[in-house]
Amino acid sequence: MILAIDVGNTNITIGLMENDRIDGVFRMNCELHRTSDEYGIFINQLILTKGLIPSDIDDVIIASVVPNVMYSLNSAMIKYFNIDPMIVGSGLKTGIKIKSANPKEVGADRIAKAAAASALYGGPVIAVDFGTVSTYDLINSGAEFIAGVTAPGIKSCAMSMASSTARLPMVELKMPETILARDTVTSIQAGVIYGAVGQAECIIRHMKKECGLEGIKTVATGDFGKLVMNATDCIDVFDPDLALKGLNIIYKKNCSRGR
Repeated sequence: MILAIDVGNTNITIGLMENDRIDGVFRMNCELHRTSDEYGIFINQLILTKGLIPSDIDDVIIASVVPNVMYSLNSAMIKYFNIDPMIVGSGLKTGIKIKSANPKEVGADRIAKAAAASALYGGPVIAVDFGTVSTYDLINSGAEFIAGVTAPGIKSCAMSMASSTARLPMVELKMPETILARDTVTSIQAGVIYGAVGQAECIIRHMKKECGLEGIKTVATGDFGKLVMNATDCIDVFDPDLALKGLNIIYKKNCSRGR
């Protein structure tokens, strides 16, 4: 069994992977000042809730977009699991060829999701992540990452309004019953959610038009992926575990290196 760990700007998602099966998914807040002991003890407790013990973990793979947590997280894996984790980055086989102008700028999380979208759903495909930011990544039938769009995320937009104004509150981010809002809360919900739907429809439409590829599928993931998918027909599949599945795919491409 492996631990697949996706370190995002808001949350750290931890998956227990047995071959191609996900046996458990856990999330914790991504905080910059946690110690290796805090990470190690917390992850140990999560594993125990599944009836497992640390020695059941054979290996660890991590994709991170937050460099400042990596020293403590790495140290936790070594100290509590006696495993030097595999880190998604230069030198690993991913199955994805980065064709952007600056390949090193493409985040490890986006590479993992691209790997899963391409391998599981086939190219050409647009992998959309509705997370802290919304990302739209185009992978062709040759498993080449050829373009990526980065846009404001749903929660980021709501938090920005709440922090930048005197009287607009932070609200529960859900679809209102109608876009014809009659109070402040539903007004913000309508603006943020329908704004995200419109963003997705516009970006996906233009990406499909400009790339000239036929038969493009769109796979969504992220905390708000299901919410957006239910409000539009521009998304074909919602896969909440796309990043973890991608990490598992990348791990299997590299696990023969004496690990």
